[in-house]
Amino acid sequence: MDQNKIPQATAKRLPLYYRFLNSLNHQGKKRVSSKELSDAVKVDSATIRRDFSYFGALGKKGYGYNVEYLLGFFRKTLDQDELTEVALIGVGNLGTAFLHYNFLKNNNTKIVMAFDADPEKPGTDIDGIPIYHIDDLEEKMGDVRVAILTVPSGEAQGITNRLADYGIEGILNFTPARITVPSGVRVHHIDLAIELQALVYFLKHYPLDG
Repeated sequence: MDQNKIPQATAKRLPLYYRFLNSLNHQGKKRVSSKELSDAVKVDSATIRRDFSYFGALGKKGYGYNVEYLLGFFRKTLDQDELTEVALIGVGNLGTAFLHYNFLKNNNTKIVMAFDADPEKPGTDIDGIPIYHIDDLEEKMGDVRVAILTVPSGEAQGITNRLADYGIEGILNFTPARITVPSGVRVHHIDLAIELQALVYFLKHYPLDG
């Protein structure tokens, strides 16, 4: 299967499917219909069937989908058998919340270190995750190739430049700054204020039926 032929919109939905299937598997459920999937992840059945069609015959008409098989398939597709280590840059309120939450309980993505400019934070840890000074970024990063950015906007581009020079491959940017990176680095921007504004706008102008 050529992953490059899968539309990006489909790729973004795969973690939604995986999370729900994982939940079903924990409940001991053996099979699921596209309608059940649709109701759970809020994606219409036709889209789910089209998404799944990129991966071949995953289900049988009138039977639905085998939960254990689908879960195993998407685990491999999403590289869930491999642990991805992540560095968090910026241990403010949002960064601290991420460290407390971490991600390993839901998938194989784990924050393994954090960096901050506050001289009082290095040498401490949050839930076992060590915090280093930002000046030691290049020394401590090791093989980590993914970073979460939760620094002040004014610091975002400078830190990004250092990460890119080090060899980082992916950045999840939670700052309002629209950082620029070399062509070999992928950035996903998540501006919580904009997302909230969009939600309120849709509530006002696109009311849900019922």
